[in-house]
Amino acid sequence: MIKKVINHRGWLKSLLFIPLLVFSQIFGALVLLLLGYDLTEISSNVMNESVMIVFEYSGLVIVMILIWLFMKFIDKQPLIEIGFQTQGRSKEINYGILFGLFIMAFAFVFLSVIGEIVFLNYSLDFNQILLSIALFIGVSFFEEIIFRGYMLKNLLESFNPFVALLISSLFFSLIHASNPNVTSLGLCNIFLAGIFLGVSYVFTKNLWFPIALHFSWNFFQAMFGFKVSGLDSYSIIEFMIPDNNMINGGEFGFESSILSIIVLFVGTIIIWNYFKKYGIQKH
Repeated sequence: MIKKVINHRGWLKSLLFIPLLVFSQIFGALVLLLLGYDLTEISSNVMNESVMIVFEYSGLVIVMILIWLFMKFIDKQPLIEIGFQTQGRSKEINYGILFGLFIMAFAFVFLSVIGEIVFLNYSLDFNQILLSIALFIGVSFFEEIIFRGYMLKNLLESFNPFVALLISSLFFSLIHASNPNVTSLGLCNIFLAGIFLGVSYVFTKNLWFPIALHFSWNFFQAMFGFKVSGLDSYSIIEFMIPDNNMINGGEFGFESSILSIIVLFVGTIIIWNYFKKYGIQKH
């Protein structure tokens, strides 16, 4: 009986991702208004990195405060238990960053070779690169803390890992449903990305690998010239798409491509097998 009650509470606690998202978005918008920014900047399909950094980190502050309160008074655990333990995790952070770099480099080269994208130019702007790093770090922390650190953590108390991953990934996909130029294939791929990012957490209950991988996926996707979930941003490489289709992802970007499905499927298997073998919880 005790086990069933605990599991039931885990499922209920996972629903707290809703106020985490709502209050953080409202607070981020209020901060922008107080600083005199135009709110249309955060709904445009072209990222203004400076504005988005203010918005993301303002929301992240609220998320951290709320999760600290949830963990203290509802979960009865210290905040670190959402997956912030650092001991022995430096290797996983490096693996996450390198994995994202490899995937995006492969995608760029492969699509270039088969003629789905055509290289035009490159430009280096170190200030823009630093802004992009700051932005995508904020995005990866924000989304991983909510969807893996709190939601998936609690779903794992109520369901087996496969069901927990499916549920958390579904909601992860749905929050991207209003992104510019979104497609059904794009949402499908973001759903798969939720599984891709969440499988290590099943074994480790630790956030550092998914945070590093999420950051790397977004950052290098942008640097190689792809749109990030339909959003255009600064990139080192500029290319053109001769014909928008499901192979290159069209206006939504790589995440709306058939190639992305293959990459996410293979990548998930690799991550699952690695952490099943080596991903012992470390506290």
